[in-house]
Amino acid sequence: MKRTLILVRHAKSSWDGIGLPDTERPLADRGKRDAPLMGKRLAKQQAKPDLILSSPARRALATAQIIAKELGYKAKDIVVDDRLYATEPETLLAVVGEINDKLKCVMLFGHNPEFSELAHRLSSDIALLPTCAVAQFTFETKSWATIGDIQPANVVLDYPKKE
Repeated sequence: MKRTLILVRHAKSSWDGIGLPDTERPLADRGKRDAPLMGKRLAKQQAKPDLILSSPARRALATAQIIAKELGYKAKDIVVDDRLYATEPETLLAVVGEINDKLKCVMLFGHNPEFSELAHRLSSDIALLPTCAVAQFTFETKSWATIGDIQPANVVLDYPKKE
């Protein structure tokens, strides 16, 4: 059975609000342009997430909402998971391992360095996820719990500046 894990690093965020807590930083103008672009690319590939999980950080959730809209996924169905913010790759794998095995495609929205580290752990071909990068990993497995222990059958990396 195929399982597709899609890791999305949040789009470019603004540093304008000097006094804002990190979790409240909004998307920059470039991020607001890049997120719909990546959503359209995913829609063209017919990406159909059964579940979208997002970090609670404003910039990650905004990226998730923009991309979800492009995919026809309802924003109210996005699940915010605090474990996707300021975490470790092991924690991200634990989140993935808890996914219901009835689901075939799951998207996670979060941050670097942990998303790049997890992507590299899943495929040594990926060293870094630029802002708004989308890393898709397809696994032949019956359970999400095996991800991290097995090699992906297919890996696709896309990001806004990739032509």
